[in-house]
Amino acid sequence: MDKTARLFAIMDTLRRHRQPVTAGALAEEHGVSLRTLYRDMQTLMALGAPIEGEAGIGYMLRKGYFLPPLMFSADELEALVLGARWVEDQPDDDLSGAAANALGKIRAAAPDDLRERIDDTGLWPVRMSNEHSPLPVLGQMRQAMRAEQAVRIDYADEAGAVTSRTIWPVQIAYYENKQIIVAWCTLREDFRHFRTERVRSADITGERFGERRPVLAGRWRQAWLSERGRGS
Repeated sequence: MDKTARLFAIMDTLRRHRQPVTAGALAEEHGVSLRTLYRDMQTLMALGAPIEGEAGIGYMLRKGYFLPPLMFSADELEALVLGARWVEDQPDDDLSGAAANALGKIRAAAPDDLRERIDDTGLWPVRMSNEHSPLPVLGQMRQAMRAEQAVRIDYADEAGAVTSRTIWPVQIAYYENKQIIVAWCTLREDFRHFRTERVRSADITGERFGERRPVLAGRWRQAWLSERGRGS
């Protein structure tokens, strides 16, 4: 890797970390000596890169500074395009539109050679069904998750019987032709999985979750892994 590419790669590494990264860790990741790494950091700082830190402590990007991606590898670009195109085809209209906008922003900021690869990566997601009905409940659940606010839903079971309950949405799983809402159910006092097509109505109540969403997500994951272990 030449020096210019390495400098870009070092900036990408710093962008991924919120805490200082030691010179030793940076040197090991990029396959250079400590002396070379220190020279690289001096070069980046002299060029005006928003880096804080020094030898013996670690380096990080200045807090509050947003640095757009400087370059994408071929694999990174293909992953972004394929993922965005898959999301575009989901029945979550707001998320679908956001994916299209994000891909458009990446394309607009990319140099000509990358723009051409975005237009034709040769990778496309394939839907097994042409059915595509918007599901507004997905946007409501994502909003509730961000705000950590409870949702009142009317939910139908397999027989069609509808019950009302209050849930704390924790995760949403997007499958090819269905979506599952993972939530704490205050009625059952346990985690439950709700199929979006069975949600008859949903209203965000404004009431806060009883616990932070990351805590709930961790508890659900542990319970899920434990359940999988028992079933194997």
